[in-house]
Amino acid sequence: MEEITISQDILEERYGLAVERIRCISGENSGWEELKCYFDRVAAFLLLLDDTRKFLAEGGLEKAALEELQRRNHELYEDVLPAHYEESYGNPAYAVSRLGEEYGGLLSHLYYRLRSLIGAVYDSRLEDLVVGLELFLEVYTAFAYAEAENAEGENKDAASACASGGADVGLPGAGEIKNILYWHVSDNEDRYEELWVRNSVSPENRFCVDLCLNSDLNDVRYLYAYGKYVSENELETARYLASLPEETIATMADTYTEGYRIGFEVTGKDLSKKKTAGIYYHIGFERMIRRAVENLAKLNLRPVISRNMVDGGTVNRQYEYDHRDDNSLFLDRRYVNRKLEALHAGFEKYRAEANGYAGPAVVETFGEADFDPVNKPENLELTEEQNKLWVEFRTKFNEMRRQYIIEEERSFTIISFPVPEVGPVFRELFDETIRLNTLDYMLYRDVQQKLIDALDTADYCEVRGCGENRTDLKVNLWKLKNPEKETIFENCVADVNIPVGEVFTSPVLEGTNGTLHVTRVFLNGLEYRDLCLVFEDGMIRDYTCGNFEKEEENRNFVRENILFRHETLPIGEFAIGTNTTAYVMARRLGVEAKLPILIAEKTGPHFAVGDTCYQGTEDVRVYNPDGKEIVAKENSRSALRKENPMEAYFNCHTDITIPYDELGELTAVRKDGVRIPIIRDGRFVLPGTEPLNEPFS
Repeated sequence: MEEITISQDILEERYGLAVERIRCISGENSGWEELKCYFDRVAAFLLLLDDTRKFLAEGGLEKAALEELQRRNHELYEDVLPAHYEESYGNPAYAVSRLGEEYGGLLSHLYYRLRSLIGAVYDSRLEDLVVGLELFLEVYTAFAYAEAENAEGENKDAASACASGGADVGLPGAGEIKNILYWHVSDNEDRYEELWVRNSVSPENRFCVDLCLNSDLNDVRYLYAYGKYVSENELETARYLASLPEETIATMADTYTEGYRIGFEVTGKDLSKKKTAGIYYHIGFERMIRRAVENLAKLNLRPVISRNMVDGGTVNRQYEYDHRDDNSLFLDRRYVNRKLEALHAGFEKYRAEANGYAGPAVVETFGEADFDPVNKPENLELTEEQNKLWVEFRTKFNEMRRQYIIEEERSFTIISFPVPEVGPVFRELFDETIRLNTLDYMLYRDVQQKLIDALDTADYCEVRGCGENRTDLKVNLWKLKNPEKETIFENCVADVNIPVGEVFTSPVLEGTNGTLHVTRVFLNGLEYRDLCLVFEDGMIRDYTCGNFEKEEENRNFVRENILFRHETLPIGEFAIGTNTTAYVMARRLGVEAKLPILIAEKTGPHFAVGDTCYQGTEDVRVYNPDGKEIVAKENSRSALRKENPMEAYFNCHTDITIPYDELGELTAVRKDGVRIPIIRDGRFVLPGTEPLNEPFS
């Protein structure tokens, strides 16, 4: 693709013209009524962005008092915060109620898209700002032109006009507006995807790195430099980390970066070949990230951090949920091909950077308020054909990415900490989480080896729930050919997944049958009540949950957020979590439902649906601390990777944990029928695993 560069002067000129035109909108007369209200409000938001741009250019971040920074930050996000969302055009239900079915969804999406320009302002991406403002003006002009063309006709109220799709009432057809949105996305796809690739693998964007290294982290005004929403969570997190002694910060950061290093070491990957590491974190953790950047420098790794890798405060999760399928407006074969071509061009341009990228190092947070999504009929939705296209795109994209960021050479690490929103237990929970992250991994390694020694003799495992838990599963295991040198389960200590505490394997799909049920679980930030998955030969045959009154909504919720729109998924992992310390801590502090998957998966047996833990690295030889090679790294689906990668991988992996108090039995069954109890009534009963029960007492 030919790269076309627009000079800064031309962009500034276009930007100035667009802003001046937008300033005129509020004073223009129109018979549109509700439509005029919409355009006036969106124009006011865009002018607020212009004011913010001037504020930044004049050094406002350095000069302004904390109170002014807070006011400005709130103004940028105010319209879609929960307190105002019911009367925001960002809410598709409100937009449809005021603008009609024909235009409501389209114009709500336009507003959603324009709100993303906040990031462009703070990143100084002038071209994105210009094309965004011009998109708004193109849509506005389409309405203005249609009204002028029909000036002599009878003006109707917006509701009746919109209901008719603009026919004969001085409004453009809804199809015309949809086409404007479609071609805006298509025409700018090259730039969007190149920017995404650059921000993902290139260290050239130094803003976030410099912010962490050079800011006065005792002055919370620095939090507002990101342009992200800053809530009390971020303010209190930053203040708490500023109050911690340096040795505590060092412990947090050193555990994080050492886990990253060990991830390469235990898998036999050469970290010295890599040049960069991607750092993902939440606003407020800059003091820890500063130390982490220094640690990575000692490993000769430069940090890759862009704004899209840093999480700000939660604005409104219902708002994001409402717009999750907005790509239905332009998702077709042409768009998918265009997007893949643009990504390919981006990876080609940053081939060297992608090859030198060592992988992500992630600092997650947990403890945010529960989110119970509301399904709205006004929301845009993907059709079945679009669902298939999106699955196909994700599969092809991940195949492409693996060609540039070589799976066999990369690694990762994830660590997690609570945020103040968790409640009064925050400080104690934070300290307890640090303790969890630094548990004696040698103790766990030795106890977990006892589990593995027993499991390696098994033909299959039986897992049954107790009480209200209806789990009844038979998990077929890999058959060892050389038990003296091979093993089925990986002995997982604190490296890529911090904290310590699990053994896991890739089950044999054929012969893995039964029901997995949990009464309540949080997955990827969403709550599921009475989640139930039924497996037949290792593949999901049926699924539901108890979140909604209508069964169709329950199934759609599971399909969209656990199956990720696939028709079915395999059971990619069977694991036994051993971190009873985390389990007891969570129950004592009453935060079981708040634990992230990273910790929750260590608090009982768990099953992952989707790909195995070895996706893309099945041919890399991996060994346990006892020297045995882990051989159970694939299943009958991932075995197709060389002949048909589109059928081999699903590009998702979701862990579902059965907590100890819902577990009646986990038993290993040998070929000769001998049963080896591992866990009974929520307690470890295998000889040699007694230390795991000590936290319960």
